[in-house]
Amino acid sequence: MTTISFTCTGVRADPYAAGPTLVFRLRITAPADTRVHALALRCQLRIEPARRRYAEAEGERLADLFGERERWGSTLHPVQFAHVPLLVTGFTGETETDLVVPCTYDMDVSATRYLAALDDGQVPLLLLFSGTAFTGPGGFQVTPVAWDQEATVRMPVKVWREAIDAHFPGCGWLRLPGALMAELLAYRSRRALTSWEATVRELLATATATEAVR
Repeated sequence: MTTISFTCTGVRADPYAAGPTLVFRLRITAPADTRVHALALRCQLRIEPARRRYAEAEGERLADLFGERERWGSTLHPVQFAHVPLLVTGFTGETETDLVVPCTYDMDVSATRYLAALDDGQVPLLLLFSGTAFTGPGGFQVTPVAWDQEATVRMPVKVWREAIDAHFPGCGWLRLPGALMAELLAYRSRRALTSWEATVRELLATATATEAVR
């Protein structure tokens, strides 16, 4: 089995992507005398929440994920962030490449709720690699990438926010059942409201007024 190792040297937001996207820079190293024709990789990215400290306000926002702070010793489990493929072209010895990771702003996704709860600092990430290496001086020798290959990186929270704000500046995103969306659309049409923001604000104002009467 060819020994191939991975190092993550940085992460940036891609301002030109069609949706929120992070780009992780990887350095891939193989034995100096081994010709690697290609790598077909799968990369799993996990957030490791136990590897950073949290301000009081952050802890309150994370209660729906991990419970009260007193329980965090047993509840701060890794959070799945992404699972993406990567094809690396041929090299000898060492090469660098980009790992492109699309992001979601769906607040039903645990990783998004976690990241949105943070004010600043860094996010500890673990990158786990698997896949197949095509090597050999003359022909192809097909070998699996060792299952224990991984890399770590501490991603600045501001980089994730930059990726999100490039497409959803100052906005949130909610996923609702189709039937409820139809009811909201009908309500918006009946009231001749010009936007979803105006629709939600009117519903909130109505609810507030009802509570005040009680």
